[in-house]
Amino acid sequence: MTRDGSLLWIVLLSAASVLGSWALACATPFAALAALAATRMGRRDGLILMAVAWFASQAVGFGIHHYSHSPKTLMWGGAIGTAAIVSVLAARWAEGRIGGGSAVRLAVAYLGAVIGYKGMLVLWSLALGGLSIALSPVYFAQGFVRDGAILIALLVLYRGLVAIGVPAARRGRLAAA
Repeated sequence: MTRDGSLLWIVLLSAASVLGSWALACATPFAALAALAATRMGRRDGLILMAVAWFASQAVGFGIHHYSHSPKTLMWGGAIGTAAIVSVLAARWAEGRIGGGSAVRLAVAYLGAVIGYKGMLVLWSLALGGLSIALSPVYFAQGFVRDGAILIALLVLYRGLVAIGVPAARRGRLAAA
């Protein structure tokens, strides 16, 4: 993958993190970002992307939405950060276990990211509280659908940017799909 291609994904996905955090108030689409990072960039760049996305979401949360500075809120911020990192690792692991075209691998990566992210949040909720929210089927379904829609929108946006001449990644782990 070219440096320009990975940089485009990092910029695009970081912007999505900021806009998602701002517009959705605490609902950054980490699973969507993780699936794209896992399938469209190298491991190091994917992890950097998730760290940047997490930092951006925290900056928006504390700077714009005025999150509380209580110890529990700060710990939840760290929990979300670890869940974001685990989600990209889980997405990479999942998509690496399956053959098939890039759409199938992206779907599997997305499922891996969702499971990794949600699983880590469930583990953190055992220590921090909020297990009923972490296990809520309604919140899970809403997040799954929202992040899936954002995943598709980001992929379409990326293709549109490439179509107008913004540097694209060369074929790497997956085709630019």
